[in-house]
Amino acid sequence: MKSKIHPKYVDAIIECACGNKVKTRSTKKHIKVEICANCHPFFTGREKLVDTEGRVEKFRRKYGKKAVSETKKVRKRRRKKKT
Repeated sequence: MKSKIHPKYVDAIIECACGNKVKTRSTKKHIKVEICANCHPFFTGREKLVDTEGRVEKFRRKYGKKAVSETKKVRKRRRKKKT
């Protein structure tokens, strides 16, 4: 291996949005994650909506229930045209 080209490998803390902290080693000292094994729906068995930066709420405000009904109407029209 060449010397002086590799990043430093230091002790790191990975912090989840639920508050869980894990100590490990990485090239970064502090890592923040949104979901971990303690709060992930696959491991907990509970349903959880993972919303990144409020995208779900933004979509619902912008389109609301009308968007869902409109897309259903468009799909029905397309099916009728194909047959």
